[in-house]
Amino acid sequence: MLLQMITQSLVFLLMATLFSALTGLPWSLYNTFVIEEKHGFNQQTLGFFMKDAIKKFIVTQCILLPVSSLLLYIIKIGGDYFFIYAWLFTLAVSLVLVTIYADYIAPLFDKFTPLPEGKLKQEIEIMAKSIDFPLTKVYVVEGSKRSSHSNAYFYGFFKNKRIVLFDTLLEEYSVLNKDIREESGMEPRNDGEGDSEEIKAKVKNKKQGCNNEEVLAVLGHELGHWKLGHTVKNIIISQMNSFLCFFLFAALIGRKELFAAFGFFDSQPTLIGLLIIFQFIFSPYNEVLSFCLTVLSRRFEFQADAFAKKLGKAKDLYSALIKLNKDNLGFPVSDWLFSMWHYSHPPLIERLQALKNSKQD
Repeated sequence: MLLQMITQSLVFLLMATLFSALTGLPWSLYNTFVIEEKHGFNQQTLGFFMKDAIKKFIVTQCILLPVSSLLLYIIKIGGDYFFIYAWLFTLAVSLVLVTIYADYIAPLFDKFTPLPEGKLKQEIEIMAKSIDFPLTKVYVVEGSKRSSHSNAYFYGFFKNKRIVLFDTLLEEYSVLNKDIREESGMEPRNDGEGDSEEIKAKVKNKKQGCNNEEVLAVLGHELGHWKLGHTVKNIIISQMNSFLCFFLFAALIGRKELFAAFGFFDSQPTLIGLLIIFQFIFSPYNEVLSFCLTVLSRRFEFQADAFAKKLGKAKDLYSALIKLNKDNLGFPVSDWLFSMWHYSHPPLIERLQALKNSKQD
């Protein structure tokens, strides 16, 4: 009986995620090949996009289905305190996924190569050592084959930290900037006199990335999140929320009227209970929590900027933020109420103002 219930739940979950993927595909295509293409961000072909989408779906199912089956099993056999076991299980899964993602999952989609020996790598290692960051490796990810958006992050537990830089972040490394050099040598076509101006505009718009000092400033900001304990604080908050949700789920799962309201009069499937409670009953709570986390995230961003200042990187971070905002076509002015509710990062002008007072001459 238990095996049958889990099997039925997994079939339902597979069909639901497949339906969601298929119905969301047109919007994803529009976003990538119309909106992103219009603004010069998209670097994908249709074939690459579809291959990527299929790969993502398969990898997701390989993780989702086994984890869901074990979670349902724990809920059914866990007794009165199943919510504790379920929470511990999801905690363990989260830690495992965080540990293996960058080494085993992310490389399925993007190419990671070690940052070549040179001045930039040497300066990154010096900065990491100065704040006792246990850096072991620095990678460059080939994000330019997918999009011209740029990013940088670190990952790893304990004494095994690694830094990942998007190639689009590095002015000297970006494939898009190599394209500029090629395009600048192109001859205008004969079918229109305006082509040369069009090429010039395209070249101007595609120049992107940060110089070495600005990259170090961006990394100083990211390492500030580690040094100030922001990552650990976010994990603790996330797990406290997860425990609370499972506790409330345990209190609500036995209420028949809850299932009856959604048309389940004769049965109370556990998976349906999870979906109803976590997606609908918790919806108002999730909105409030999301707002609180947004406020906290913005505070963390200001603190990380201030940490970069202490490293003597205020001037370079100032210019890097402007470049990144320009590269990503960000709008520097935002309504304070809208940004307070929706933006996990402070608007550009607020960050620049905070940096301006102590920017080095």
